[in-house]
Amino acid sequence: MHKSLIISVSCLLVSLSAMAESVTQYVNPFVGTTTLWTPEDLGFVPKPGERQWGAEAFPGAALPNAMVQLTPVTMYRSGSGYQYEDSLIYGFAHTSKGHWNLLHLPILPVTDEGNPTPQSYASPYRHDNEEAHPGYYRVQLDRYNVNVELTTTLRCGYHRYTFRKGDHRGVLIDISRSNSMPRRWELKQAGKNSFEGFQDGEGRIYFYAELSEDIESVTEEPAGEQGARGRGQGSRPVGLVKLKKPKGSKPLELKIGFSFVSIENAKENLKAELEGKSFETVRSDADKTWENILSHIQVEGGTLAEKQMLYSTFYKTFLFPHLRTDVNGEYPSDRGGVAKGDFNYYTNPSFWDTYRNKLILLGMVTPDVARDIIRSCIERGEAHGGYMPTFFHGDHASTFVAGSWLRGIRDFDLKRAYALMLKSATVPGRGGRPYLDEYLERGWISEKDTVNVPTGDEYKGAVTKTLEFAYDDYATALVARELGDKENEQLLLRHSQNYRTLFDPSTGFWRGKVLRDGKGVWIEDFRPNYPYYQYQYREADAWNSLFFAPHDPSGMVSLYPSKEAAERKLDSLFTVKNGGYPAFNCTGYLGLYCHGNQPGHSIPYAYYFVDRQEKAQHVLNTLMHKYYGMGKEGLAYAGMDDAGEMSSWYVLNAIGIYTYSPADPEYIVTVPLFDKVHFTLGSGKSFDIIKEGKGEKIKSVTIGGVPLQGWFVKHKDLAEGKELRITLAPSLP
Repeated sequence: MHKSLIISVSCLLVSLSAMAESVTQYVNPFVGTTTLWTPEDLGFVPKPGERQWGAEAFPGAALPNAMVQLTPVTMYRSGSGYQYEDSLIYGFAHTSKGHWNLLHLPILPVTDEGNPTPQSYASPYRHDNEEAHPGYYRVQLDRYNVNVELTTTLRCGYHRYTFRKGDHRGVLIDISRSNSMPRRWELKQAGKNSFEGFQDGEGRIYFYAELSEDIESVTEEPAGEQGARGRGQGSRPVGLVKLKKPKGSKPLELKIGFSFVSIENAKENLKAELEGKSFETVRSDADKTWENILSHIQVEGGTLAEKQMLYSTFYKTFLFPHLRTDVNGEYPSDRGGVAKGDFNYYTNPSFWDTYRNKLILLGMVTPDVARDIIRSCIERGEAHGGYMPTFFHGDHASTFVAGSWLRGIRDFDLKRAYALMLKSATVPGRGGRPYLDEYLERGWISEKDTVNVPTGDEYKGAVTKTLEFAYDDYATALVARELGDKENEQLLLRHSQNYRTLFDPSTGFWRGKVLRDGKGVWIEDFRPNYPYYQYQYREADAWNSLFFAPHDPSGMVSLYPSKEAAERKLDSLFTVKNGGYPAFNCTGYLGLYCHGNQPGHSIPYAYYFVDRQEKAQHVLNTLMHKYYGMGKEGLAYAGMDDAGEMSSWYVLNAIGIYTYSPADPEYIVTVPLFDKVHFTLGSGKSFDIIKEGKGEKIKSVTIGGVPLQGWFVKHKDLAEGKELRITLAPSLP
C-alpha cells in the first residue's frame, strides 16, 4: 500500500476511534459531594468544626430525569443525603435532588454478625472501597462485610448484595425515615419473596419489591434515635426482612419499583422495566442511556482534567427535574386523584436556580423532556390559581417557556402557557408573584424599614425581586409578540425597564428603598458587601446584585456616567477583598464576587458591554479552573450545584456559548476550553465550534464563514449547522 494512503487510513481510523470513544468514562459522580472547610476557599473564617454547604450533589445510580435516584445516605436532613467527609452509611435511599428533601425509603443490607439493632445499624465505609459511574454505584459496608452494588431504570431500583460466606443475611428498611419526616407509612409482605407499602413525604410514594430469595417475615420494630446528624425525628420504627435461607451462597438481589399513584402501578413499573433482566444488563443499559445523552457534546483538545469536569458537570445537568408518570401513563394530579396523559409528567424545575442556563441546555439536548416539563407546568398552573408555577423566590417559568419556544420547541400549547404567564405578570394574587401590587403601582418593591438585619433573616428580597420581575416581564413580552398581543407586549416591555428604578447613582449599586410618608427613601443602613438571605437581596449582597438586566445590557451600562466608570466598578468587584462575613449561601469568592450562588453568575459578561471582552474571559477562565474541583479531594464546587445550575454554567462556558439572556434564542460567545466542540442538538442537527489560537482576547468571530455582528450568535444559525469559529488575538509577551 502507498505510504500516503497508509497514513490517511491510519488517521481516519484514529479519528473514528476518537469519535467512538466512550464519554461516560470521564464522568465522576463524586464531583460536588465534598465540602469546603478552609477560609481561603470559603471566603470567611467558619466556626470551629462547623460544616458549610457543599454542592449537595449525590453519587448514586440514576438515569436522566428519572423517578428513582438510588444513592447512599450518610446524613439525613442534608442536601442530597450524602456528604463525602462522613464515615457512616445509614441506608440507600431511592430519591434525591440536593435540596434537603426526598430520600425516600432507605434500605440497608445487614447480617446478624454485624449486630444491628433498631437503635444502631449504620455501617462504616471507606472511599477506597467505593466507586460510582453513570447508572452504577458500589460500596463495601465494613460492619456487615457486604459488597453493595446499585443500578436503576427510570422507575425502579436494582440492588445486588454480596455477603461473606456463612453470614446470616437480612434487609433493614428505614420505613419511617426520609428527609421529609414522614408521618405515615405502611410495610407488609406481599408474596413469598416480595414486600410492598408506601411512605409519605413529598407526596406519597408507593413501592413493590421482589427479592431473589424467599422471605420468612417482614416486621416493624421500634427504634430510638441513633444519632444521624440532623434527623430530629425521635423514636420511629424500622422494617426488618428476614429470609427463609439466611445463609445463601449467591448474591442477594432486590428489585423494587416505585409509583406516586399506587402499589399496583409500582408493581407494573417493576414488571415493565426489570422483569427477566439481570443486574449486568440493567447496568449496561444505564450506561448506554447516559452515553447517548452525553455524547451530544464531543470535544477535541483541552486537558484531561477539563474533559473530566466537562462531562461530570454535563452529567449533572440531567438529574433533575424528576419523572412522575408511570408506564401506564398515570401520574398524581394537582387537581387531586390520578390523571392520565399523552406526555411525561415531571416535578417543578428549580426555576430560580436553573432558568439561567440549565433548562435551556437540557432543552438543547432533550427537547422532548423540556416540552413535557412545560406541559407539566401548564397543568400545574391551571390547577393552582391560574399562575405559572414559581419556585422558592423567582417567577422564571416565563423565561423557560419563551426561551424554549423561540429555540424551536413547539409541541405544547403556547396560548395556555401565555395565559398563565400574563396573569403572573399583571394580576396580584395568591400563587402569583409576591408583592406584585407594589411592583405594578410604582415599578419597584419596598423593603422593610429596619436596621441591623442579621444575615439569615427572611424579609422581602425587594431589590432582587424588582430586577428579576423586570426580566420576566421581558420574557413574557416575547411570547406576547409571538401571539400578536401588541397591547400587552408594549405594557410588558415598559415594565421590563423597571430594573432602573432601584439603581442608586450616588453609589453605583442597586439599592433597596423603604416607604416613608408614601415616598421611597434609600435604605440608610447600607453595607454593599454584607450578604443577606433575603433583605434587599436574595442570598447575595449589593456587589453580587450588580449588572442584572440581561435584556438590556446597553441600558444597564448607561446608568453609569461612562463605560469607564462601569469598568472600574467591575474591576473592583473582582479584585477588592470581600468582607469576610460568614453566610452559608455565599462561599467561594473571587474578590467580592461570589461564585458559590447564582445571583451573580451573569456579571462577568458585563465586561463585553464596556468593550473589555478579554477581562470577562480572564474571570471566566479563573472560575472554571479554580472554582470547580476545589478542596483537598479536588471534588468540591465553590457552592451549591442547585439542581444543576452550577454545573450547566461550567458546561456552556467550557464549550464557548453562554445563555446570557436565556429568554432570547441566542448565546454570548466566549472562549472555549477546547480546540473543537461538536454539538448534536436533540433535533439531530449538529454544529461545530472551532477555536483558533490561544489567549483570552477574541480577535474575530464568524458564523457560517460570515463575520458575526456583535457578541451574540443566534440559535437558528447553530441549528442550521453553521460553524462558529472563534479566532483569538495573540497574547502579549
